[in-house]
Amino acid sequence: MKIGRFDASVGRRVSAYGSQNLTISRVAHVERETMIHCMFLEAGGKVGFHQTIQNQLFLVVAGAGWVRGETGAEIEISVGEAAFWHAGEWHAARTEQGLTALVIEGPDVTALETRESS
Repeated sequence: MKIGRFDASVGRRVSAYGSQNLTISRVAHVERETMIHCMFLEAGGKVGFHQTIQNQLFLVVAGAGWVRGETGAEIEISVGEAAFWHAGEWHAARTEQGLTALVIEGPDVTALETRESS
């Protein structure tokens, strides 16, 4: 057995795309082309508007915030909810209180059952 960490203390700070107060920590690397990260957005943090490289599933495990897709309309998101973006889709996320999300990226990642889309 191996015990590892994926909390913010072992992550790396990200400022690309105008992102603020963001730390991302790799969780696992699966099947060569699938990446799993744990993203920590501090209070007032944001992931700047940019295109996904691969399909991306954004699963909120703590906190709450807003996500948006290409239309620019923000959708509120909280613990137990997820956003999915197709490869090449423009997207962003932000939070006022702080948010932690597992982010799974890869060509074979597919969407969960959804309540809304934008």
